[in-house]
Amino acid sequence: MAQLSITSFVTLDGVMQAPGGPDEDPSGGFDQGGWSVPYGDEDFGRFVTEVFDRAGAFLLGRRTYDIFAGYWPEKGDPADPIASRLNSLPKYVASTTLKTADWAGTTIIGGDLVQEVTAIKARTDGEVQIHGSGRLAQSLMAHDLIDTFHLLVFPVVLGKGLRLFADGAVPTAYRHTAGRTTGTGVAIHTYERAGRPEYGSY
Repeated sequence: MAQLSITSFVTLDGVMQAPGGPDEDPSGGFDQGGWSVPYGDEDFGRFVTEVFDRAGAFLLGRRTYDIFAGYWPEKGDPADPIASRLNSLPKYVASTTLKTADWAGTTIIGGDLVQEVTAIKARTDGEVQIHGSGRLAQSLMAHDLIDTFHLLVFPVVLGKGLRLFADGAVPTAYRHTAGRTTGTGVAIHTYERAGRPEYGSY
């Protein structure tokens, strides 16, 4: 049975929207896309490669799927650790509006999200990986379905945009299992879900 993991780029104030380019996700009037790009370096690339090396399948929201499907199928180099896995491994896109998916190996899931994701985890080895897909991630977190969080925290504050942990998120405790910092100051932390928070007083 696979673990369900998410790799998310977030700012110091928790924004995850449109890290990769100005036009990636302008929803809600967001006009600061591309904020992660200046911080890419070899350390960053090494970590991302390590993540993709563990993939057994991918679970994506509709917007992230459209971005990936418009780019990665054209990158056919089998030596590319990211392209080779995205193009060869099963991909599941959660959408109630997408009717067809031309990217090879893609299955559209549009029914009971909890039931379908649970079944995907049960029949997959390694990790079922979510990349980006903030709204999908929030839906899955509401049902305690995400096991591992890889949070790449960039040294920038934006003041607006979609946040991974939004108001109303289910109170959840996490266990910190790994951490490192890149040469450009991106703090990379891995957390495992550890049940509900405990409370006390000083």
